Parts: sequence; C-alpha cells; structure tokens
Amino acid sequence: MIVTRRAMLAGGAGLVATPALIPHARAQDTWPSRTIRLVVPFTPAGTTDIAARILAERLTQRLGQNVIVENRPGAGGNVGSDAVVKSDPDGYTLLMCTISSGAINYSLYGAKMPYKPDALAAAGLMLQVPNAIFVTNALPVRTLKELVDYVKARPGQLNNGSSGIGTSLHLTGELLKSVAGIQMQHVPFRGAGPMLQEVIAGRIEVAVDNLPSVIGHLREGRLRPLAVTTPTRSPALPDVPTTAEAGFPDVQATAWFGVQAPAQTPKPIIDRLGAEINAVVKEPETRAKIVDLGGLAPGLTPDGGTSPATFEKFIQAEIAKWAEVVRKSGATAE
Repeated sequence: MIVTRRAMLAGGAGLVATPALIPHARAQDTWPSRTIRLVVPFTPAGTTDIAARILAERLTQRLGQNVIVENRPGAGGNVGSDAVVKSDPDGYTLLMCTISSGAINYSLYGAKMPYKPDALAAAGLMLQVPNAIFVTNALPVRTLKELVDYVKARPGQLNNGSSGIGTSLHLTGELLKSVAGIQMQHVPFRGAGPMLQEVIAGRIEVAVDNLPSVIGHLREGRLRPLAVTTPTRSPALPDVPTTAEAGFPDVQATAWFGVQAPAQTPKPIIDRLGAEINAVVKEPETRAKIVDLGGLAPGLTPDGGTSPATFEKFIQAEIAKWAEVVRKSGATAE
C-alpha cells in the first residue's frame, strides 16, 4: 500500500479536526464554571421573583458558582422568556418559567407568540401556589358571593387587577367573570408589586395574585382576602375559604414556577440542573419557606420531587388545559 503525501495531510487534517469536539464535551463536564443568569420575566417583588431568589441562593451554594436573578418583564412574561430562547444554549442563561410563559400564553397570544413550546427545555418544577382573590379594604364586601352581587349591581364600574396579560391571575379573573356572569374592567400591570400598591390605595377595587407575593398584605390586614383558588384551603391562610366553598367551584387555578433553558442546551447540563432543583425543593428549610409563603412543594414523582422528563409532561398537559380555559372564557391578549 502506497501512502501519498496528500493522503497523509488529509489524515492529519482529520486528526486535527477531531479534538475540536473535546472542548464542547469538557464544557458540559465542567458546567458550571462561571456565573449563571436566572431570568425572571416579571418585575421584582412578585411570586416569580421571590421563588427565583430562593432558588438562586440555594443553587449558588450547591453549584459553587453565582446564580444571579435578572428581571426582564413585559408581555405577560414573553419578553424575558424570548430573551432566554434567543440566548446561547450553554446552561448559563436560564428562565424562571411560570404558568403564563410556559402554558397560558401559547393559546392567549396565538400567532403573536414570539416562541413555541419546543424552543425551551424543561429542567425542573420548584413550587405550585394558589391564587388569592381579594379586594381593597374600602370595598363593602367580605365574601366572594357579596362581591359578585356588588359587581352585578354595578356592571362595568369596578376594576380588577392582575400582574399582566396572560398570567394565571388574568385568567382567574376572566374565569370568575365568566362563571359568575359579571362585568369588570381588567387592568394589567407589569408585575405584582405595582398592582398591589394600587389595590392597597383603593384605585383598583378587586384583584387576583399568587399567594406568596400578597400573603403579607393579607395577614397584616392591608387587603381583604375572599377566597383561594385551589381545591383545598391553604395552610398559610386557613380561615380563607376556597372558591368552591364560596359557591364557585369552577373558578380554580393553581399557579406554578420552574426552570427552563434554551432547547439546544446539552442534556447532561439539563439533567444536572434538574437534579439540583429536585434536591433543593426537598430540603426541609426550602420546603418550610415555600409553605410559609402559601406555596406547595412539587410532587410530580413518587419520591415527592420532580425531573426534566416529568416537568416536560406536566407543561404539555398545562398547555392543553389552559388552551381550553382561554377558549371558554373568551380571554384575549388585547
């Protein structure tokens, strides 16, 4: 066999090209080796932000690299989520996804949605929370039935607030209006913080919020709770009835918060991230914080945790569920 100089050079080129694959493999093996950004697609002080900061603190300790929270609000979570979709899929830009950005918005925004479900990879679920329906203290109602009667006598005169179009808070309000046959003007805000300020001041009469971000105001009497939207009462507010107990069993919504990454993020990184999130939510101290805020630690697997695969199945089921809610309620992104 005669080996020509050209063949030797071609073979050498092949040998040189092969190691080029190694840095990518090493990048996965050594992840993380620098700061990780956890993008929150809502303003500070809301439940998404609260959950992200709890998670970021624990992941920083477990991963040995800083995990910093970056708030990028807008369009019901779409602005920050789309920024993550368009980022490098290297495990250093992650999304604190929500029921809105991860499920509701696909049907609510339709063709205007800037990304599709397959643009993001599920890593892990962190917590689930009830929504609370509440009113400003100046409103002369103390039960959900009284609120419905009060609004029926004043069609279109009251405002109901939410932290943004497409959130489960928006959809819960739309569900209540549809089921109860009442008319209120929806006023979306760019997050829970500014919305709560307006309700406390009395400029917005009725609102829905995730329990963790409003629970302090409810406990301290700055706002009046009427109901929680889960099948059972929240241990954090045991005296507040469920919507079913209040006479509106079809008004139910459980919000959720987890972590997604750009779809092309290497599977070893997704698996490591999922394992770390799973470990964090099982920590007694983390679970205690979640419960105190009115949340529920995830239980998507028999061991009470979550995983990328189970979280992905959960998200797909939620997309289908909320598409039907959007259809029935007639809610729009306008």
